[in-house]
Amino acid sequence: MSALVIDAFEFGRSNGHRDGTMPVARMARLSKDCADDSGELSWSVDGSTISHGHAALTVAVAGSVQLVCQRCLNPYVFAFEASTMLVLGKDDDQADEIEDMLDDESIDVIVGSRTCDIGDLIEDEALLALPQVPKHDVCPDTKLLDALNADKPSPFAGLKDIKTDTPNQQ
Repeated sequence: MSALVIDAFEFGRSNGHRDGTMPVARMARLSKDCADDSGELSWSVDGSTISHGHAALTVAVAGSVQLVCQRCLNPYVFAFEASTMLVLGKDDDQADEIEDMLDDESIDVIVGSRTCDIGDLIEDEALLALPQVPKHDVCPDTKLLDALNADKPSPFAGLKDIKTDTPNQQ
């Protein structure tokens, strides 16, 4: 068994703790969203129980990845820190009950497992931290983009030449 596989329920009840680093290259789903698979993420997972006695895991991830700016199409470094609490249910029905009982959007309820791979939870948290549309705050070099836009006529340029001969009907 991998060192990242835990009994999530026991881990939560015993206030377990694990932390470490993981290369982006080992996270296939995250690597697909990145410009390359360089970089490393720091992570920690802490177990606890919430006031109602349900086991919970707090997953925290921090690091930086290379993304492709959707404005200039150049790679850039995106640094992030993310953390979430996951309350564990034994099955879908119990997870739904817990979610209704908690009524808190900041806490996620998932179906726990006795063979939970926390590597997947770490990768999930990193993926959720990525922007939907990656872009620089200010693109460093827009010469190529400016050249493309200069050659393109405005789609509204031809509207000034359209004349209507139809009188307004009332």
